[in-house]
Amino acid sequence: MLFWCKNCINNSERPRIIFDKRGWCNACQWSEEKKKLNWSKRRKELKSILKKYKSNGNYDCIVPVSGGKDGSYVTHKLRDELGLRPLTVTSRPPLETEIGKKNITKFLEHDFDHVHVTANYKAMRTLNKLGFVKKGSPYYGWLVSIFSVVVRIAIQQKINLIFYSEDGEIEYGGSTKNKNKAIFDAKYMIKNYFEGGYHEILEQSKLDKKDLYWFEFPENEVKNKKIALTHWSYFEPWDSYRNYLVSKEKYNLQEKENQNLGTFTNFAQNDQTLFSLHTYLMYLKFGFGRATQDVGIEIRRGAMTRDQGINLANLYDNHYPEKFIDQYLEYYQMSHKEFNKVIDFWANKKIFKKVKNRWMPKFKIS
Repeated sequence: MLFWCKNCINNSERPRIIFDKRGWCNACQWSEEKKKLNWSKRRKELKSILKKYKSNGNYDCIVPVSGGKDGSYVTHKLRDELGLRPLTVTSRPPLETEIGKKNITKFLEHDFDHVHVTANYKAMRTLNKLGFVKKGSPYYGWLVSIFSVVVRIAIQQKINLIFYSEDGEIEYGGSTKNKNKAIFDAKYMIKNYFEGGYHEILEQSKLDKKDLYWFEFPENEVKNKKIALTHWSYFEPWDSYRNYLVSKEKYNLQEKENQNLGTFTNFAQNDQTLFSLHTYLMYLKFGFGRATQDVGIEIRRGAMTRDQGINLANLYDNHYPEKFIDQYLEYYQMSHKEFNKVIDFWANKKIFKKVKNRWMPKFKIS
């Protein structure tokens, strides 16, 4: 039976979610625990990690960036507050938006060294389409490349330390078993972020190995070369709204004029149009969409009540990305009928029913 967190509105269909006796989800339990955490101890741990993994080359670490709030904030902390020299790295997303292009340009105008990788277009599209059809993950190739590109650049530049932004598993309602581990390994990444079936997707693509260079995660090299992977959210309380405010002040981050499709916010995930399809499919598969995610963040930081969150989720979550459909069809090289067939396949029939060619929830958030 579908049920919801008593503090936020994460639901029981979310993968790897666990509720305590109060009915609070992992994310809310962690949010509560963070208030009592010894953060000074973790900052000392950070100093030890920086010393242990110090590179002999030009850069102290790598930070993946898109020009958005989180990578920009982490880079600010590392360079402007800790005095490090980070190399910033971007894997160019599919179906880029104009605001996304402007934001990465504005960020780079603040004197960061940067590597911008544009992976083979055919390979990217093939893997994204396979991800959409086989996994209900519409930018799967790009998702894999975010991690693979960064590690390959680290190997090339002989950089031993990579700072990702937040650990979404821990912060938003997945598994929290690694909450007290500063360094995570490649297996953790592949299991939680590649959503299983990673190797099968690469095989099914039938792409040449040379075309998969930016998509094959170099797991053995990470282990052999002792590259450390960590999240900045381990070292200080994560606050995405604070990150937005800091990035806007420091790097002129631009938000959209109106709210993003499927939610009430306008300052996150603005770099590509496929994210709207991703969150719509997330809603159909698990019963929570982009608005529910944003509501949880706002509730946990004390900026919204649960009742307000329920109203917003009901208003925004089930938004079919009509305005981008023509882009999607052209990109995937699919007919509208083929596209909708994939959507229908991934809809969770336990909690959704089809009404006038649209999937509608059988549930009511409570």
